[in-house]
Parts: sequence; structure tokens; C-alpha cells
Amino acid sequence: MRILLVEDQADLARWLARALTASGYVVDVIHDGLNADTALQTEPYDLAVLDLNLPRLSGKEVLVRLRARHQTLPVLILTAHGELSDKVEGLELGADDYLVKPFELGELEARLKALLRRHQGHDNEPLSCGALVFDKKERVFRLGTERLTLTRREHAVLEALMRRAGQPVNRERLFSQVFSLDDEVNPEAIEIYIHRLRKKLEGSDVAITTLRGLGYLLEQRHGPPPA
Repeated sequence: MRILLVEDQADLARWLARALTASGYVVDVIHDGLNADTALQTEPYDLAVLDLNLPRLSGKEVLVRLRARHQTLPVLILTAHGELSDKVEGLELGADDYLVKPFELGELEARLKALLRRHQGHDNEPLSCGALVFDKKERVFRLGTERLTLTRREHAVLEALMRRAGQPVNRERLFSQVFSLDDEVNPEAIEIYIHRLRKKLEGSDVAITTLRGLGYLLEQRHGPPPA
């Protein structure tokens, strides 16, 4: 899941980004409203965490512009103002949730998970492709009876493919699900993770196929795996 974190307090932004990255999210950090507005128009995000008191363009104006473009991206507002009138105004402008500073990291993560479930309509039913199963609640992959040991980025690539199993996913989409804007990485780096995942799926009835010009396809084999 890719999150846009818009927070002008650099120390807080770094701490949150580090914590959310450790929890498996890809996090882009932006410190002002104008750049945030541009990113929301050009980058594919699953959720935005938006401070209200931002330079160049307020968080409220960022939210107003987002909803004026009919973007349904879920937004959680962070603010130092906890008055009821502030919460009501934020929700009326189109926010999906509201968290007052200071807050506990555990509460933030719980709210993010709830927003993602509600927005995407996902229940806790596992996803499967052949012998490969993704437990969405525990966020783990199993191949047959064995749990797959994956790095954070391998997990991100495989989850992106799993959620669209049977459909090709292009390299650019995979790249956006794995790397943040601050990562100085060539998009061809995705090939490294595809190669590693193929090794881990060897001998099973699941394969990642490269479709020239279309991307990568996670699919179930219906014949015996190659020797």
C-alpha cells in the first residue's frame, strides 16, 4: 500500500515515515501543500495522511482540490486542533477520519487499516492463486503449508501481483507500489524482485510470467512445473 504523508514538521514526518515503512507501507513524504496537490494529481496512492497547517497551501485547500477533482482517495487528517468544530469542518470538506496530535502510533496504524478496508471493500478473506495464499489479516503469504519468507519489497511486489492475479500488471505500476519518490532507483530494479520471487515459487503450481509490452502476470499453472 502506498501512502502520501503530508507533514511540515520534519522530525515528526521522518518518524512517521520510518514507522509506517517498517509496517510494510511505501511512504512518500511531502512538507508543503502545493507539492502535495501536485503529487495527488500525478501519483497513484492508496491513502493520504494530511496535516492541516501547511506552508504554501493549507491542508484544507489540498483536500478541497482533491475532492473537486472527484478523487475518492481516503484521507486522514492530522491536526493540533481537537475542537469539535474543527473535526466537523474537516469531515464536511471530505476527510474520512481525523486524528489529533499528539497521538499514539498504534492508533494511527489502526485507523489507516480501517480506512483502507472500508475504501477498498476488502474483507479478511484470503486471496489465493493455486497453492499460493495471501492472508490479508496477518499479511503473510503461504505456499502450500509453508510460510514464504519475503523481504519488504518482495512482499510488496507479490502482493501487487496477487491482488490482480490472472491480469497483467505493468512495470510502472509495480514500481509505484514498491518504491517511494525519494528512492533513487531505476524502474528496471523490479526485475530483481521478480527474479527472486520466481525462485521462491519454483516447483509449485504458481508462476510469474512476463508478457512483452504488458507487464507481469501471476497465474496458476495447469500442467506439471518444468523440470
